Amino acid sequence: MAPRANWKGFLRLSLVTCPVALYPATSDTEKVSFNQINRKTGHRIKYLKVDAETGDEVTSEDIVKGYKVDTDTYIEVTKDELDDIALDSTHTIEIDEFVPKTDIDNRYLIRPYYLVPDGKVGHDAYAVIRETIRSMNKVAIGRVVLTNREHIIALEPLESGLMGTLLRYPYEVRSESEYFDDIQDVKLTKDMLDLAKHIVEKKSGAFEPELFEDHYETALIDLINKKRSGAPIAAKSTPKSGGNVINLMDALKKSLASEKDATPAAKVAKETVKAKKPKKRAEGQREMLLPISGKGGKDAAAKEAAPKKADKPVRAATRAKKAG
Repeated sequence: MAPRANWKGFLRLSLVTCPVALYPATSDTEKVSFNQINRKTGHRIKYLKVDAETGDEVTSEDIVKGYKVDTDTYIEVTKDELDDIALDSTHTIEIDEFVPKTDIDNRYLIRPYYLVPDGKVGHDAYAVIRETIRSMNKVAIGRVVLTNREHIIALEPLESGLMGTLLRYPYEVRSESEYFDDIQDVKLTKDMLDLAKHIVEKKSGAFEPELFEDHYETALIDLINKKRSGAPIAAKSTPKSGGNVINLMDALKKSLASEKDATPAAKVAKETVKAKKPKKRAEGQREMLLPISGKGGKDAAAKEAAPKKADKPVRAATRAKKAG
């Protein structure tokens, strides 16, 4: 199913305008999620909107927005009043300025989006804006309204399209001085730094996100598959604590020694993963869940054949429903 645009409107650079659509560049929907259920009945929990004082359920048409100014005192704001203060950026991303990408502090980054032409017209104008940004080697700064709030968005070329990253406002970023002022100014010896650099060199490599593994998600899928197939669940032993580091130099030496021993195995594992045929897209973790056969509920789940290897999740040919 094609993704749904979060926003549609126009991208404008001075008098050059084109219709565009904004799509989220990331997704959490492939992760395993749970429903809350009643332990006694097995039924899902349903949430109701109720009056905090009377306890009576309130219908959607009777719910309005209110700003709290004092205890039990609110200023009511209607939808029409909010629409009256709507900004031009509600329907248009106006490019205000161009800045070097290195000028943008990482703390201001929120989330990425893909900005694409909307429809068959406007591709020429879109290309002009994209290639202008690319040729200047800068990032375009504009404004866009999402969920009734105005956001700053930074636009940069990404292959044949544009990637937009929402940015935080200054009042949303906390000052580091509130946290770093109490950090002690310690003196480090050259030997300590040299050992630490050797450890870094042993762990250095190219950024390859396709090799990342969500270990918790894999363990979660393994747990669900075992419970559905009736396999025994072994209690996990608590790992022993390494204790406090007494001698920093000894710890660095031991770390370097362990990295030397682990390097060959890690290299082989990495090359093995690289040798596999690349996938056209990143598969969702939920596709590793056992398939649901029939509508027999608990009885059907109990009759499912156990996986060949109980300690590894089984990849299903079809997508499973949400766990729970």
